[in-house]
Amino acid sequence: MKNKAAPQVSIIVLNWNGWEDTVECLESIYQIKYPNYEILVVDNASQDDSIPKIKQYAQGLVTVESGFFEYNSLNKPLEVFEFPEKEYLNPENIKTDLNPIPSDKKLILLLNNENHGYAKGNNLAMNFVLDKLDSDYILVLNNDTVVHENLLLEMVNAAEEDVNIGCVTPKVYYYDYKGRRDVISHAGETFNLYIGRGKRFCKDQVDDGQCDQSRPVDTIEGCSILFKREVLEKVGLFDPLYFAYWEDTDLCFRIRENGYKLLYVPQARIWHKIGVSWDSYFSYFVIYHYLVRNRLIFMWRFASRLQKTTFSIFFIFYLLANIILMLLKEDLETSKEGLRAISDGINDFRI
Repeated sequence: MKNKAAPQVSIIVLNWNGWEDTVECLESIYQIKYPNYEILVVDNASQDDSIPKIKQYAQGLVTVESGFFEYNSLNKPLEVFEFPEKEYLNPENIKTDLNPIPSDKKLILLLNNENHGYAKGNNLAMNFVLDKLDSDYILVLNNDTVVHENLLLEMVNAAEEDVNIGCVTPKVYYYDYKGRRDVISHAGETFNLYIGRGKRFCKDQVDDGQCDQSRPVDTIEGCSILFKREVLEKVGLFDPLYFAYWEDTDLCFRIRENGYKLLYVPQARIWHKIGVSWDSYFSYFVIYHYLVRNRLIFMWRFASRLQKTTFSIFFIFYLLANIILMLLKEDLETSKEGLRAISDGINDFRI
């Protein structure tokens, strides 16, 4: 870092029935070139053997094979600090001082008693960090990602340049796009409230330097967001009303409404296994939470009256097209999910 000690970063990785992705993600983090971080895995009551496998990884008993790095056994075993939800919700009861232990020698496990979803699951971990740890930044990172060794160095350096920067996003590549690793998934996004849709820069393009300029953006994808501590303390965390999807967009808008900037930093890079948590794009869960209900909640919250009007016209045609598509596939249940989500999206916003 520039003439001062590196700010401390807490990295939160949410796991739910995905230990193989999680340990690959963890191994990539433990190989980063940054001197002051800690890793927290928050588990949403996984029903597989995630916790035993993650512990075995920490002991050095599970090696990780990846095309992105060579497994490093030299920092194993890791010292594991395990806290069930009832315990870590009251950080004052935790007497262990977690801060002095070296970054690459410890792993904090937070064990939730149920599947709280993306929003609340990450919130519980972020509250633990804010209450118990001395971190200057919190990085929320999907477990189905692999990070470049310079990720934190580039993101923190960029965030430190301007007090008005609230959060930072890296350049996100597809983990595997038809055998390629240089295809961009996300390089920041603009968002149009008149139609309720975002437009990603350089999406699905082979990286040839066309998105190598840092820029302010409207929204940041939730797979990797670096937040300043004071911003979260002022603005708040994810809204658990969403459960999963659109909570990241909601928080980005609240951060911007409070006068902060969102910054895309192309020198920081990750690779994302897009959609591994979806059974299929048109699964009931995605139709219900992502395409319909949560989009409506977000739009009702942030759009002006004119924007709501234009969005409603656009969305009706968009939704009908998807329902017709499902009917053509003789998928009546998914079509019903879409219609039910309209009602819930409007009613839930009133909560």
